[in-house]
Amino acid sequence: MTLLLLEALGALVLLVFIVWWTMFSGRKKGELPDAAETEKKQAKTGPSPDQRD
Repeated sequence: MTLLLLEALGALVLLVFIVWWTMFSGRKKGELPDAAETEKKQAKTGPSPDQRD
């Protein structure tokens, strides 16, 4: 029974670590400003001709 609880605890710790790692491992100062402006322009006008299929 103790081994089962230790294994469950280990799985929970691993899950929490993976979630923490993915949430806080981005850029130190956030996204680049140019990328945000480009996304806004694409949302308004649609994809550029070279990005269409």
